[in-house]
Amino acid sequence: MHAELLTKLKALGEPTRLRIVTLLLRGELTVSEIMQVLGQSQPRVSRHLKLLADAGLCERYPEGGWVFYRLARSRVGERLAALLEEMARSDDPEIARDLARLNEVRRLRAQTAQKYFEVAAEQWAKIRGLHFSEEAVEAAMLKAAGDRGFRLHLDVGTGTGRMLEIFAERAEDGMGVDLSREMLTVARSKMSEAGLVNRLVRQADATALPLEPGAADLITVHQVLHYLDTPERAIAEWARVLAPGGLLLLADFETHGFEEFASEYHHAHLGFARAELKSWLEAAGLTVRSLEPLVPAKREDGLTVLICVAEKPAGKPS
Repeated sequence: MHAELLTKLKALGEPTRLRIVTLLLRGELTVSEIMQVLGQSQPRVSRHLKLLADAGLCERYPEGGWVFYRLARSRVGERLAALLEEMARSDDPEIARDLARLNEVRRLRAQTAQKYFEVAAEQWAKIRGLHFSEEAVEAAMLKAAGDRGFRLHLDVGTGTGRMLEIFAERAEDGMGVDLSREMLTVARSKMSEAGLVNRLVRQADATALPLEPGAADLITVHQVLHYLDTPERAIAEWARVLAPGGLLLLADFETHGFEEFASEYHHAHLGFARAELKSWLEAAGLTVRSLEPLVPAKREDGLTVLICVAEKPAGKPS
């Protein structure tokens, strides 16, 4: 403990690195974003970040051509971060300038996210008009989780990060994964707006998750399965990272006849039969606790959303 603390304090014993940690307290950032805030060169910022990472104060996550940094999660690191957060509330003019520049960086990030979101929103609005409201689906998923709390919530195909947001009070930590860089930009912006700095998003394939076996005790998959070529393979991967006793909450369409969804919206499957979903989940070693339909009341030819709750048996190895 003392050696770890000394290593971290030594790494923090330089003004620029203190400024960087103060920024990372407010969420993950790329090297270029930190450069914009500090007004320093890429080699210098990268060197400081490496020293902070070597000391276990921050973590790096490559994503395509970008590298994101966030504060590392450790007991010593979190206590130091709390102290720095208290100091950052002072009237230090340099900190005030950094935070003002950070707000501008966030504004530009949100602007980029909004442009992409507006392009995709028309498609989503058309589909949403055919089934239950998103609010009703979200409420059903929250209800399906019961009253329990969770250690790590994994949201697969996180999109805007909405599932991370609505389960934020129920889980200590949360991670969203998505293949789309553009959607990850949207999610990061939404997390920032909601003040959820301890929720992170990562670029990853739904069938190859960057997590150890049994890492998550809650997995949500909201309207993602119908995009995947091999749903059964994806479900097996989700079962791998699900902890014994953990819950998988899945919301997706029941089998339907809207063939334009395949051509216009790139859906790989026109929904799923209940028996088919159940067989895939059981083949992955999960126990199906419930599989409830939400049938649209306003139109007979609408889309039925299935809310599925599956659990990994407590004695089942990961």
